Amino acid sequence: MNIDWKRKLSSRKLWLAVAGFISGLILAFGGAESTASTVSGCILQGAAVIGYLLAEGLTDAEGVKSAGSVVELDSNGIRTSVKRGGGKVTEVDR
Repeated sequence: MNIDWKRKLSSRKLWLAVAGFISGLILAFGGAESTASTVSGCILQGAAVIGYLLAEGLTDAEGVKSAGSVVELDSNGIRTSVKRGGGKVTEVDR
């Protein structure tokens, strides 16, 4: 069984459940309501950042796949980056 951790960690439902659980624990153990609200807010903001980073990472990975960028070494061992697009090979960085 493979678990898709990227998908699970970017789930808003998961982070709402975690925030609700932690807030409930804070209140159950005598914490102030303002503390529970602050902690919940921090958890949800962290979840937003994690979701954004995962989405951007997946988007960038797909962009690299579709662009077909290749890094090669010439005969002198100098790194050359080329981008293959539309049957054309163009030098990008030398």
